[in-house]
Amino acid sequence: MTARIERLVTSGTFSLDGGTWDVDNNVWIVGDDAEAIVIDPAHDAGAVADAVAGRTVTAVLLTHGHDDHIRHAREFADKVGAPVLLHPGDLMLWEDVYPGTAPDAEIADGEVFTVGGAELRAMHTPGHSPGSVSFYAEALGTVFTGDTLFAGGPGATGRSYSDFGTIIESIKDRLLTLPAETAVNTGHGDSTTIGDEAPHLQEWIDRGH
Repeated sequence: MTARIERLVTSGTFSLDGGTWDVDNNVWIVGDDAEAIVIDPAHDAGAVADAVAGRTVTAVLLTHGHDDHIRHAREFADKVGAPVLLHPGDLMLWEDVYPGTAPDAEIADGEVFTVGGAELRAMHTPGHSPGSVSFYAEALGTVFTGDTLFAGGPGATGRSYSDFGTIIESIKDRLLTLPAETAVNTGHGDSTTIGDEAPHLQEWIDRGH
């Protein structure tokens, strides 16, 4: 059975630095008919569990610790009996949502997660947050970038724990070096490709300063 990628869009809110915004999030399900990995099960644990449809969830991978991405991750993981993993750089954001607790495991740069015969390699891509991670599935021609890279540019860096120079370095050194045809599946909005985004790097740098 060949691994496939499914997208579920859920809606809710994002809160940080005293503000709250309405957001739509992409939930990514990677796997085959037997097992799946779920990336960022946002807003609606029941809807994500329905989308998984009885498959064994081997891991819940979080691209970063902002509350729209993690607030319902524990509820979803409990429903499906899966561990929740987050990069240690974002543990302070986890603590804001789940005081006095920790994720089930930490994500390390270069760590490989296998599901349905496909491998997802964790790439530490800080900037949007210190612990932001992208997941590169070479065999599927896809990278899951969370809120690090969108169609049209880098993720937001105007709030706590974020840094524009850092996100640009992550995108330039770790993402834009991937094959041009690589699909970029993002935390919000439409997907794009590395080849579509790469020519605009200097524009983003000029716009950001």
